[in-house]
Amino acid sequence: MPVAPAGTALAGGTDGPRALRPLLDIVLDALTTGAQDRSGPLPPGGPDAVARTVRDACLPLLPEQGAGPHAALRTLVHTLAAGAADPADPHCAAHLHCPPLALATAADLAAGALNPSMDSWDQAPAASELEVLTARALAGLVYPAATAPDALVTTGGTESNQLAVLLAREAPRPPHTADPLRIVCGANAHHSIHRAAWLLGLPEPLTLPTPDGTLDPATVHTCLAELTGRTGPVLLTATAGTTDAGAIDPLPALADLAEQHGARFHVDASYGGPLLFSDTHRSVLTGLTRAHTVTLDLHKLGWQPVAAGLLAVPAPATLTPLAHQADYLNADDDTEAGLPDLLGRSLRTTRRPDILKIAVTLKALGRQGLGDLVDRTLAAARTLADLVDAHPGYELHSRPTLTTVLFRPIGADDTALAAIRRSLLFEGHAVLGRATTPTGLWLKATLLNPHTQPGDLTHLLKLVEGHTPR
Repeated sequence: MPVAPAGTALAGGTDGPRALRPLLDIVLDALTTGAQDRSGPLPPGGPDAVARTVRDACLPLLPEQGAGPHAALRTLVHTLAAGAADPADPHCAAHLHCPPLALATAADLAAGALNPSMDSWDQAPAASELEVLTARALAGLVYPAATAPDALVTTGGTESNQLAVLLAREAPRPPHTADPLRIVCGANAHHSIHRAAWLLGLPEPLTLPTPDGTLDPATVHTCLAELTGRTGPVLLTATAGTTDAGAIDPLPALADLAEQHGARFHVDASYGGPLLFSDTHRSVLTGLTRAHTVTLDLHKLGWQPVAAGLLAVPAPATLTPLAHQADYLNADDDTEAGLPDLLGRSLRTTRRPDILKIAVTLKALGRQGLGDLVDRTLAAARTLADLVDAHPGYELHSRPTLTTVLFRPIGADDTALAAIRRSLLFEGHAVLGRATTPTGLWLKATLLNPHTQPGDLTHLLKLVEGHTPR
């Protein structure tokens, strides 16, 4: 069989690796030169400057005659790298956007080359089995006492939370309960809870105040008591790792209240869930195992390339409402003959084998290896909090629960804080987030790089100090 030109060669088959190898060399070189040209956590100049650079380097993007695979690949990868927000840089700390492990990224390359589609067994024979095994292993961390815990692979916390709300809506209910599901959540809940209610045609969630950053059990008790006697089900949603501050709701007390009032209990542990890997910190998640559904997201504090979300459940029966049948994918006679049915494992049809990178990471590092990364990252956050506390010019919002540290220069108002953040962004020196609390605006550092050193954090504070009005 003749060898296809580099631009049209396929990634799969026995010739695929040979076609990929020179292209990967170009990608690695372009990633290197792009990062060198950027020389920081973010390209300088702001949106207009970055947009000009991209247009100048990449247009036209649909020429009459192509530039060839090597030139196109080198140009676009270099441009993307030079214009990237690099989460591996210790000063890129605004969002729950982690630097992925090289190991996981290499596995993701294999997933892209093989391109299994996770909607029927005959498109993904080995990948479908690997997904089940890995998902069950992770679900076992959440539900260690369960006989057969399981998990679905999702695109992240938003999809997992939407699935949790859907499963609550579709769960068996007593006869004559016609009222729709009511969701009770805190003001600290992720916005996806409200979007899920809208998407599924449910009433707007009852949103309880969280002035101290977490749900107050007394307030939750009052709300659930007022709902007693209604003819519809109730879903109480808690958060283990809020987006703004990394706070964790009082899970044991909320689990007690859900049980007392007959409510279903969901925990969004997108951020905090990986503490289950850590012997030192896993006790913070006491009560998680009592939830009916739990959201996990390993492209946050799990060092996976996007996407790597999961929804864990204590038993496969919880997932029964997702069952779906399409003759061309899971015909009844094929299922009866032993071909696994994959459609009930997602609301999506075509899906990447995102489980491969997760499985490689788990196999390579083990629970203790991942736990060590978690411990080191939480330690870095506490170091930053100590540095802020010891600095006469800074104010610390609170001691970090996870890896998020809120701080601000003493005396800086909200307008000044927003300007400091934007100045650092436009100069390409640092990427900090912003969080609004009852006490005003704060700068937010979300540390997700386990290799961050104290000197990196000291320099970050000096950068902020250099932009603080005197």
